[in-house]
Amino acid sequence: MLRLVLDISQKVARADNLDHQLQVIVEEVTKVTDSERGSLFLNDPQTDELYSRIALGGVEREIRFLNNTGIAGWVFTHGKAEIVKNAYDDPRFNQSIDQQSGFQTRNILCVPVRTVRGEIIGVAQTLNKRKGGFTNEDLTLVEAINNQVVIVLQGTMYVERMNALRQQEAEFLRVVSDVSSEINLGPLLQMIMGAITKMLNADRSTLFFSDERTDELYTQIGQGLGATELRFPNNEGIAGNVFTSGQSVNIPYAYADLRFNPAVDKQTGYFTRSMLCSPVRNKDGKIIGVTQVLNKLGGPFTDEDNQRLTAFTSQIAIGLENASLFQHVQQMKNYNESMLESMSNGVVTMDNDRVIVTCNQASRRILQTREVDVLQHNASEFFGDKNTWIVEKINEVEESQEVEIMLDATLDCRGEEVSINATILPLKGKDEEKLGTMILLDDISSEVRIKSAMSRYMDPGLADKLMGDGGELLGGQDSVATILFSDIRGFTTLSEKLGAQGIVELLNDYFTLMVDVVTEEGGMLDKFIGDTLMAIFGTPFPHEADPDRAVKAAIRMMTELAGFNKAQLKVGKEPVDIGIGLNTARVVSGNIGSPKRMDYTVIGDGVNLAARLESACKQYGSHILISQPCLDELKSSYRHRLIDNVVVKGKTEPVGVYELLDYHTDESFPNMVEALGVFRDGMECYQTGDWEKGKTMFANVLKLNPEDKCSKLYIERCDHLIKNMDPKEWDGIWVMTSK
Repeated sequence: MLRLVLDISQKVARADNLDHQLQVIVEEVTKVTDSERGSLFLNDPQTDELYSRIALGGVEREIRFLNNTGIAGWVFTHGKAEIVKNAYDDPRFNQSIDQQSGFQTRNILCVPVRTVRGEIIGVAQTLNKRKGGFTNEDLTLVEAINNQVVIVLQGTMYVERMNALRQQEAEFLRVVSDVSSEINLGPLLQMIMGAITKMLNADRSTLFFSDERTDELYTQIGQGLGATELRFPNNEGIAGNVFTSGQSVNIPYAYADLRFNPAVDKQTGYFTRSMLCSPVRNKDGKIIGVTQVLNKLGGPFTDEDNQRLTAFTSQIAIGLENASLFQHVQQMKNYNESMLESMSNGVVTMDNDRVIVTCNQASRRILQTREVDVLQHNASEFFGDKNTWIVEKINEVEESQEVEIMLDATLDCRGEEVSINATILPLKGKDEEKLGTMILLDDISSEVRIKSAMSRYMDPGLADKLMGDGGELLGGQDSVATILFSDIRGFTTLSEKLGAQGIVELLNDYFTLMVDVVTEEGGMLDKFIGDTLMAIFGTPFPHEADPDRAVKAAIRMMTELAGFNKAQLKVGKEPVDIGIGLNTARVVSGNIGSPKRMDYTVIGDGVNLAARLESACKQYGSHILISQPCLDELKSSYRHRLIDNVVVKGKTEPVGVYELLDYHTDESFPNMVEALGVFRDGMECYQTGDWEKGKTMFANVLKLNPEDKCSKLYIERCDHLIKNMDPKEWDGIWVMTSK
């Protein structure tokens, strides 16, 4: 036996790293004991866990468990070797390990691994002796092997730990050096979070900054133009608790801690196991943020991790403050520039030498010039001989330091005369020092202004006609119109999946397609309400057969959507599903709003009914629902079916509701002609109170088209009416209890 132990010891010594040594030990112990599988668990004093870095039998992942659980935990805590003849008869045995791995444990030999000083540093375990059971000779042999190789193990563990510490410190110094040279907050945060994640051997980390102006914690996600900010109040959640208390929080098992909010995991699909959250202090001890690290690989975070995190963040605090200040200044600059660019009035500013330093987008449009042709040019030269009046007014303002206002003035812009209101005013500092001059320009060319405004919510041709001979209609008129509402199904879920940038891109592509359909059919886009589109057919100028135009638009919207979804799926993007409601009614139309902001729109009960029909599409499993008044006004024939007579919420008179089916294909609605006939018979039974027969009819529809949700709905209704309604009291009218 002595020779055998020495041979094994020499093999272990020749192994070049700890993983290789552990593998050699396990393989040799398994071989000499003639067993099926072995493991060597080392104790992690930081987490009080036993962990195995290698194992036989195809199990490659690291296994960790508390060092007082299972048979291995018992051997470690009691320091006594143990032979278990029948694992499943031993209450200490953890059967869940077998259930997870699919391995069947019969018997166990488990021996503590001791140093020369008698300190237990782990447990050697071998399973399932191939012939018979483990013996005391096996136990003595394994103990002898452990005693011989433990010195080599300790030395290798010490060397690897020292190497790891040196690498960590070198990385620590390198990152601190890099941080001090980076001033942009986005790249800096990415650099810091990557360093923290690597340094603590974690899955991910986030550094939240304090915004004292809003009492919020925020972080920047991503870099460049696609960067977004995540913000929340600085007293909410675990990060808020750490920020307000100034105390670190180490949560080894997140779902066992009442402070942890699992809702975030549900939203993101991420599973949080462990968490370390620590305040970030500047050189004066003031808390300027919070660092949050998630899911340490191999177990929970330790006190040593917390100390390293605190030391690291204290070293980079100055760089963080500088980057935060730089970002704030940059945001203010961007805000001012964005505000100028978004203004509808033109803004031109000059310094004391009359050099033009600012010319916003509206100014460039009015002046019909490019940025390169105006900036850094002298105002006298730029405006030239054709606009000498504005140069003269600039002279007067510079001398008097008083505001000059010119109403209905004419400006020559590349040979085209533009009617403007102009205000020229001096620019002064807080101490009244002269900084230059500003010109405010307002294009008051009425035709351009009205056409620009009207073209935002109707077809340009319709806007031209309205400006030409129908301006009085803006004051309000009573007319018959067909209102169309469409809405995206599951929009909230879609938004969460795509994120802000993705959902905006999707909506822009979708609305571009839908609005083109509406305008091509002679409709007017009324407004967007989130993911809802509202359109009007028949006002302010009626066309021939406006209800037919609206119905054709709805059918085209569905067919165009099918092509849109194919294109989406082809490039790996999300498809879209919609519902459409149409109603024809008398409405009031006109400019509605305040003196500062008005919209051309329609109002009335007919508008509300169209919106409710669109919403009802979900209930009936339909895509296009129209009202009886709309159907009555149609001049052409369309494939449809009566799906209800309802009293909508807030009304007393019933309304017939029909489903349009012309957009369907044989694939989307198989056996349509036969199914519609059977459905019609079922509806007749339903309305006359013969609900048992109606159920049979609707069930037959489902045999022809198993996906017909409307038939499923009526089977449920028939069951409800059979139990709760006397057929003699039934009038065939269903009352909607919701919108």
